[in-house]
Amino acid sequence: MQSSILNNIQSPKDLRKLPKGELPQLAKELREFIINVVATKEGHLGASLGVVELTLALHYVFDTPNDQLIWDVGHQAYGHKILTGRKNIFETNRQFGGISGFPKRSESEFDTFGTGHSSTSISAALGMAIASELKGEDKHHIAVIGDASIASGMAFEGLNHAGVTNANLLVVLNDNAIGIDPSVGALKQYLTNVKSGSNGQDNIFEALKFNYSGPIDGHNIKALISELERLKSISGPKLLHVTTTKGKGLKQAEEDQVKYHAPGKFNANTGELIPKALSKFTKFQDVFGHTLVELAKTNEKIIGITPAMPTGSSLKYMMDTFPDRAFDVGIAEQHAVTLAAGMTTQGFITFCNIYSTFLQRAYDQIVHDVALQKLPVIFCLDRAGLVGEDGATHHGVFDLAFLRCIPNIIIFAPRNEIELRNIMYTAQLGLDLPIAIRYPRGKGKIINWKQPFEKIPIGSATQIKKGNNIAILSIGTIADMVSNAIEDLDVSHYDIRFLKPLDYKLLHHIFSNYNSIITIEDGTIKGGLGSAILEFAAQNNYTNNVKVCGIPDQFIEHGSVNELQKSIKLDIDSLKNIISELQ
Repeated sequence: MQSSILNNIQSPKDLRKLPKGELPQLAKELREFIINVVATKEGHLGASLGVVELTLALHYVFDTPNDQLIWDVGHQAYGHKILTGRKNIFETNRQFGGISGFPKRSESEFDTFGTGHSSTSISAALGMAIASELKGEDKHHIAVIGDASIASGMAFEGLNHAGVTNANLLVVLNDNAIGIDPSVGALKQYLTNVKSGSNGQDNIFEALKFNYSGPIDGHNIKALISELERLKSISGPKLLHVTTTKGKGLKQAEEDQVKYHAPGKFNANTGELIPKALSKFTKFQDVFGHTLVELAKTNEKIIGITPAMPTGSSLKYMMDTFPDRAFDVGIAEQHAVTLAAGMTTQGFITFCNIYSTFLQRAYDQIVHDVALQKLPVIFCLDRAGLVGEDGATHHGVFDLAFLRCIPNIIIFAPRNEIELRNIMYTAQLGLDLPIAIRYPRGKGKIINWKQPFEKIPIGSATQIKKGNNIAILSIGTIADMVSNAIEDLDVSHYDIRFLKPLDYKLLHHIFSNYNSIITIEDGTIKGGLGSAILEFAAQNNYTNNVKVCGIPDQFIEHGSVNELQKSIKLDIDSLKNIISELQ
């Protein structure tokens, strides 16, 4: 239910007309609005609830969008979106054709920089601040970054540069001791000591030449406004340390901050989660997590590593069972990869679990620290392919292409849970090269997936169905969609599964026996499976008709996976039409 204050706010200009005494009531209404919408539409809840007062204070004090405000990561920006002209369409948040769940430059002039991955805000805001200085503009530049994100290497790079400039930059450190999972590392302990008053060292931010203030209560809107007003008059780089509670205002979200980061649907009045229909199937993440523990029990050299996603990746099972052999390194993908490489040089078998979209952030480390040195790190790429409502910043559609061009690396995409288990088993037996295993978000299709392990021959493809005239080559779990589409059709279906090395013997057989070939993948068509098959055909002078299906050469927006597949003609009906045209 909305009351009159929020109803009358269409932009920050309206907000600034309010007397300060009305802001606590507006904060209450804004929280209720976020809770009511997310309860039914789903999305990121806890992060946005935790910064309601901070959001109001920033827009109240600063002349946005002339003053430029950047939200690091961006899943805490719901209040920002509501206050900046998107309240009436906020119910479309993360829905197909609706507004994005993250700040997006094309969506609003108030979204001054697109975010979705962490730790970019300081560098971007500094770039804007330096540019404003060069243009002779008088404006403020604010980066709001969490305690988990500020521990990332890129954030330190931005702080290090900013400290030797005169840029009009304000970094607001939103310290709630949690990202998606609880924050980790020495910096987290340092901030804990600062908040408790037990820090006996020099202030780390002052050592980096920032004008430091805080910590102050991020839910005290009067104190926030007073301090922000003071900081407006101070030149050069500044850092305001703000302490908040993730999930503030919803009892369950405060008590279980991990679960209520993105809780799904819940009762807006009670906060209780609405149970999802029980499924007999298991998430690929849990197949990975339980299989890793099973392997680790018989192989003491196995190590698990994740950059800040122990719950999402299900590495938490390994952390619970073997706490000395599983590491959450925080939001530090580059470090995670090279840490894995270092441990591998010492004879350990490292499973480095990183979401596909976040592996992009460690590309140099994959090339230089792993592949060049032929270190057999086992990369488990979670959330590969289209991930749904998180949209363009989170789809894991580039991994096949950007990994395939790197020498000395094996690339495998299991079509089901059993194959995921078996390739993990195969990899820990010992490989001469690193391997990337990519699998999707969500549940599989096999109930009894916990079968005895079988070794998979590296570079071997398999035939799923035998037919005539047309051969369909798929990779990964999209094979299930292909099987459904061709159930009643006289065509062959092959699971390539190893993008690198390819099964050249089988490919020669396919090109010698089928006039038309269709490749299908849930990765970009530029550089992926289709490209590899076309290269093979060209190198061997085959002239078969090859149709490439996959993610088109564009960024795919948000929506359900089914909606997105249909929109890019990667669904069952589209595949049937393609087959019909080739017959």
